[in-house]
Parts: sequence; C-alpha cells; structure tokens
Amino acid sequence: MRDDLGCAPRTIDAYGRGLTAYLVFCATHLIDPISAGRDDIALFVRDLTDRPSFRPRSVAEHGAPSFPRLSNATVQQRLTAVRLFYDFLVEEGLRISSPIGRGRYAPGGRAGVSRRGLMPRFTHLPWIPDDEAWDAILTVASREPIRNRTMLALAYDAALRREELCSLRTDDIDPARRTIRVRAETTKGRRERVVPYSAPGGELLRAYLAHRSTLSRARGPLFLSESPRNWAEPLTLWTWSKVIRRIALEAGEPRFSTHTLRHLCLTDLARAGWELHAIATFAGHRSPDTTLQYIHLSGRELAAKLASGMAQIHDWRIALLAATAAGSA
Repeated sequence: MRDDLGCAPRTIDAYGRGLTAYLVFCATHLIDPISAGRDDIALFVRDLTDRPSFRPRSVAEHGAPSFPRLSNATVQQRLTAVRLFYDFLVEEGLRISSPIGRGRYAPGGRAGVSRRGLMPRFTHLPWIPDDEAWDAILTVASREPIRNRTMLALAYDAALRREELCSLRTDDIDPARRTIRVRAETTKGRRERVVPYSAPGGELLRAYLAHRSTLSRARGPLFLSESPRNWAEPLTLWTWSKVIRRIALEAGEPRFSTHTLRHLCLTDLARAGWELHAIATFAGHRSPDTTLQYIHLSGRELAAKLASGMAQIHDWRIALLAATAAGSA
C-alpha cells in the first residue's frame, strides 16, 4: 500500500524492517500482535532501548563485549512503523483503538495528566567539518577522478541529497544559466526545485561531460559507473556512499557522509545572512523547523542578539557613568 501511495523505496524498506522487528518481538514473547495492549508496547520499547544494534554470529561463539545500542532516531522510526501498523488495523476494523498514539501517551489516559512521548526525542545538530577537517577532506578529494570531484562540487553547490545527486540526468543541467533542475520524483518531499551552481562547479562539470562522452554519448543519467562490471551504467547510491566513506576514512574524518555537504552548504547560507524562507526554498524543505537547525548551527541569530544586547548594556553603563560625572560637577 505504501509503495502504491508513492512512498520512497528506502522509507518502505525502513518501515518493513521496523515492523519485522516488532513481529519478531511478539513471536519471541508469545504476544498476539493483533490484540497487543499498551503494556506490550511498553515492553517493546524497553527491548529496543536495552538491546545492542547488532549481534554478529561471533557473539554466540566467543561471547561479545558491549556493542553500540540503537540510536534514538532508529527507535523513533521503529515506533512509527508499529503505529502505522495499528492505524491500519483500526481502519480495517480489526481493532477498536490503537495501543500506540502518535508519539504521546498518558498512563491510564486520565484527564489532566501531563502527556509525554513514548520515548524522549533527541534533536542533535548535524555535524559539519571545521576548517581543519575541511582542508583534510579537500586534500583527499583533490586526488579523486573528475566524476567524483564534480559530484562533490555539485552536492555542496546545490545542497543535494544523495538520491538527488545520483539521479541527475543530462537534461537537468542548464549550463547557460548554471542551474540544476531537481526533479520531484527524486526528492524527499516530492517537490521540484531549480538551484544554481558556482562557476568553479561549472568548470568541473564541463570537464566531466567531456570525460563522460568517452563512456557514452547517449543522453540520460549524468553520472556513470566506470566499473568493468557495470560499465557506463547509472551510478548507484551505494557506490557513491562507498566513495564518500573511503574519502572520509582517508581524511581521518569518519563523520563525513554523503549528507555532510548539504549540511555544510545550508549552514554557510545561514552564515551569509540568507533569510529562513530563502534557505528553505533552496533546500526544498516543507517545514521551516527543518531549516531552523541550520540557522542555529550557524550561530547567526544568537550572535546578532548577543551583539545587540551587549550594545544596550554598554550604553546603559556609560550613561550611568555620565550621569554620575554630571552630578559630581
């Protein structure tokens, strides 16, 4: 149903894995998922927060030390999948009500009781490289083939997500106006947008197009694989992720990911003084709340408020000194 409704394939995959985890949990604890209650949901939440994120085969054979636990975002995502499952059961008449609300729960449902989430939701600012880390990344990236350097440049210039970047086609590029058309079907919010790219990015793109013509002269996907197994085939998301991971490890910055360039671009726009709605339009955000994190990360508003507040305090103190001096005279 979600596929028919046009949800992104990776979203469907994530929901499927989340629902599978819940059904496995129910089978393990002899719980009927159709008739499960809030106490069973609470037990599932405890199971999610207490277990490791993965359990390799070697654990059973040799005994394993501690492993990283599921992240808060993963737990929230799995609860969303379970909530959608019970919403479906209610709609189909298999249940009267859902045992899991939309992230809110009050014990016993008593009136006047403060409602809280099933799980506290942590909101972390995205990591972006500082100048030293960026220099290390650029040093490694400068040795990359022209295709990879072009992709890095466009990912930053246009704040492109991984799927948006890898799905670009030759007819999405307008060299005369130096713009990129990001098609709706490739975006997270299903909203088409047109974004510019820089003159240096244009030089890299021109060089790459000349190189691409040696692989294929056919119009279509912009970035092509040069692997002997997939020669001149469209570059996959996973191949691009492996490229970025290799660069990150070689540069000594393991937190650098395919999404980091988007974060860095939007933060730089906030630092440059772009208004909230302009950054949201550039990024293709549906909600300004998503865009606000880049404003906060840039520190622009906080710095402006601090400067304004300090100026007022400074004037007030000087005014007091002036009044004291006049009284003494």
